[in-house]
Amino acid sequence: MSDPRDALEAIGSLPDAEIEIGDAALQLARVDAPDADWLAARAHLSELARGVIEHGASIGPDADLEERVHILAEVLGGQGYAGDTEQYEDMVNANLIRVIERRRGLPVSLGILWLHCAQAAGWGAHGVDFPGHFLIALEGHGRQMIVDVFTGGDPLDAPAMRALIKRIEGEKVELRPGLMSPMTTRAVLLRLQNNIKLRRLRGGDLAGALSCTQDMLRFAPEVAAMWREAAAMHERLDEVSAALRCFERFLALQPDGEAAEKARAAVNGLRSRLN
Repeated sequence: MSDPRDALEAIGSLPDAEIEIGDAALQLARVDAPDADWLAARAHLSELARGVIEHGASIGPDADLEERVHILAEVLGGQGYAGDTEQYEDMVNANLIRVIERRRGLPVSLGILWLHCAQAAGWGAHGVDFPGHFLIALEGHGRQMIVDVFTGGDPLDAPAMRALIKRIEGEKVELRPGLMSPMTTRAVLLRLQNNIKLRRLRGGDLAGALSCTQDMLRFAPEVAAMWREAAAMHERLDEVSAALRCFERFLALQPDGEAAEKARAAVNGLRSRLN
């Protein structure tokens, strides 16, 4: 599609299993980098996938997880991909086109490249929503292997993950249930965009953060909490009618609970401003 936002809306109607994570991330990148050569980036994604498929053919379908991780690390590392430790907070690290151009990125943007390649090879893989540091897991032979793509694919056992959570959240924190839960494709894409949204909010760019949230809602329209976030941003921008529409969509998706009661109170207040 010529308009990336049309593409995002089309993705929003797909079952999660049918979303091609690399292409979806490219459409998001096109929104923020409209003059970039996204077709070259798409061709590069195909090149990466072919490289992994060709290497994978040499080890066969029964290759163990260590061999698969080695191939992914070799193909992506051979292209120069690495975590950006020098300009970590720069928003280009969350734009897949710029990541491809620079060969540097955040854990989640690099993780999308790994997931794209693993899935092209027919290998089971999913994102891991680890706090403060996105990870991926490769699956097969009745087990999984957690790897840190930011460091080039280092495998992480339980002690390593325990050390990581302590480094991120503090020495008193321990591993807890749910940290290794598989993420959906939509959830990975939302985590990618959340990096942009939060950086814009920290920079005082409320309108830019709202635009990012609206794009997230295009491909994930059933995420109730984001409609509430969008409503609050519209309200802060004094866009009353738009805030009402977002609160109403939130309530349609989540009609019960404390958050719903707060939303109804906000709706009543907003409607009084229209009278």
